[in-house]
Amino acid sequence: MNQRVKTVAGPVAAGLLLAVSLAGGQARAGDIAHDTEYSISLSGLPIARARFHTELESRRYTISGTLESAGLADIFARTNGRTTVSGRVEADRLRAEDYSVRYQSGSKTRAIDVTFRDGNVVSATLTPKKPQPKNWIPVSPADLRGVLDPLSGLIIPEGTRVCPSTLPIFDGESRLDIRLVDKGSKPFTTKGFKGEAIVCGLRFVPKSGYRKGRRDVEYLRKLETMEIWFAKADAVKVYAPVYARIPTTVGPVTVWATRFEGS
Repeated sequence: MNQRVKTVAGPVAAGLLLAVSLAGGQARAGDIAHDTEYSISLSGLPIARARFHTELESRRYTISGTLESAGLADIFARTNGRTTVSGRVEADRLRAEDYSVRYQSGSKTRAIDVTFRDGNVVSATLTPKKPQPKNWIPVSPADLRGVLDPLSGLIIPEGTRVCPSTLPIFDGESRLDIRLVDKGSKPFTTKGFKGEAIVCGLRFVPKSGYRKGRRDVEYLRKLETMEIWFAKADAVKVYAPVYARIPTTVGPVTVWATRFEGS
């Protein structure tokens, strides 16, 4: 159970949305800022909380945040993490330059650091480094070109098509595509936001950097029922996730924005 919960709260959900974070301190004078908080549940039971803080100034951005386990997940192993990404705002993308994650679950820790230049990975380190199994699908040099980090990759600048689109994601270990399909819009209300959210069907397409035949990866690859909703953050003029539903072998994971407001 513990391993399954950690998998759910890993690159797919965290990154998938998560995202997952809140920067300490307040925005400096002249900055534009936005705060988002998420509740994450498994089969209706809370398993984690996440907070994000985004700052934009002069076409530069920084997103940082925290993730901590809650409720059921704490019974098996207390989990917490922090992540930071910074880069520049382009016409159709937030383009990362530095991305880092620090993650601890029980006695196990992991650190990820990735440096990007013009959408290409120039360095990536993962600590501790583990031996790769024989059925590991290695990440090729071609897989590291034209990619997005899993945090700002899910934030879409105003005026850009949200879905349909394909997001090429590299999280420091694995390379995957997130394919978004237009499913219309639905009303969404939370602290700081009331309006229409763009609804996208979501397909998970693993490319490399994972163990071939891994059960949870193959399960997600076949799913056609995942959804992610995006709402417009007026303060920073981007669309960001406010809801996601991801079926898993142990029940559906739901990510819900409990706060979505600028400052």
